[in-house]
Amino acid sequence: MSYAIAIDGPSGAGKSTIAKRVAKELSFIYVDTGAMYRAMALYVLEQNIDPQDQAKVAAACPDIDVTILYEDGVQQVLLNGKNVSTEIRQEIVGNTASKISVIKEVREKLVALQRQLAAKENVVMDGRDIGTQVLPDATVKIYLTASAKERAKRRYLELQEKGMPGELDQIEADIIERDNRDMNREISPLRQAEDAVLVDASFMGIEEVTAAVIAEFEKKKQA
Repeated sequence: MSYAIAIDGPSGAGKSTIAKRVAKELSFIYVDTGAMYRAMALYVLEQNIDPQDQAKVAAACPDIDVTILYEDGVQQVLLNGKNVSTEIRQEIVGNTASKISVIKEVREKLVALQRQLAAKENVVMDGRDIGTQVLPDATVKIYLTASAKERAKRRYLELQEKGMPGELDQIEADIIERDNRDMNREISPLRQAEDAVLVDASFMGIEEVTAAVIAEFEKKKQA
């Protein structure tokens, strides 16, 4: 029997950071679903395909291969064989990923891969609809959130550390816009699963949130 921890929540809530730490603590595989969508978004941008043109994006799906590898514990994201781990972290790629994630063919392609991984490995998976759609039978489901202002601050500092440009007010506006788009899309909208535990990390440290998620997993495992 394999275990699965699903961590959902809005952009910038710290899902990836927490998921990675939880996976490391439990010796589980971390599946970065956001990176998979970002890789597909990067392809769309590189091919000059309008992300709003759903037919063209859908038609491009068979030409896109996304692979996640781990080398010495570090995640590497490959797009058609090329390492794009750095490129996919650009702000424009994240915004494009949010736009193309509403397209049925994009989701079907990646969800199938995500479910295959979860069927054979103990996984921690984060995203927008892991607990509601991708892994509805996950061992434990977490809905991780934080205020838009706090998420914008974190994103701004992250970009500063990487030497990438960013305006705090614009980042907050983008986050609010992305939240609205993710929550109101027709296919798999962002929402808290009925059996998910809500964790508001606005005023919590990384260690505190990690401990809270692991405690919920241990509780469910022993039930």
